[in-house]
Amino acid sequence: QVQLVESGGGSVQAGGSLRLSCVASGRTFSYYDMGWFRQAPGKEREFVAAIRFSGGTTRYADSVKGRFTISRDNAKNTVFLQMNSVEPEDTAVYLCAAAANSQYRTRLYSGVNEYDYWGQGTLVIVSS
Repeated sequence: QVQLVESGGGSVQAGGSLRLSCVASGRTFSYYDMGWFRQAPGKEREFVAAIRFSGGTTRYADSVKGRFTISRDNAKNTVFLQMNSVEPEDTAVYLCAAAANSQYRTRLYSGVNEYDYWGQGTLVIVSS
C-alpha cells in the first residue's frame, strides 16, 4: 500500500510559476512510475505528465509540453511538477498517482486506469 500526499498548490497569476510536490510512503517508491493528473470542475480527470521509476523517461500532455517539468528524487520518495508560464486553463485540482510494479512495464502510460494509487490532490488557481 502506498499513500501519496500532494502540496504546493495555491493561487497564481497567469504567466507565473508553481512547484507541486508529492511525497510517497513506503520503501518501494523507486519501483513506481509516477504521474500527475488534473481535474477541473465539471471535467474529466486528464493526464498531465509522467516519469519512469528510474527517472530516465518522461511524458507530457501536449497542453503542458514546454511549460511543465516532472522530476523525482527517489532518495526522498518525492515527485515534483514544476509549472511555468501557467495559464487560466491550468486551473484544476492536481493529483499525484503511482503505478505499482513498474519495473515490469516497457513504457510510460497516460491512462487513469494504469495507475494504482492516488493522492487527495492540491488545488491550483490561475487568474488572468
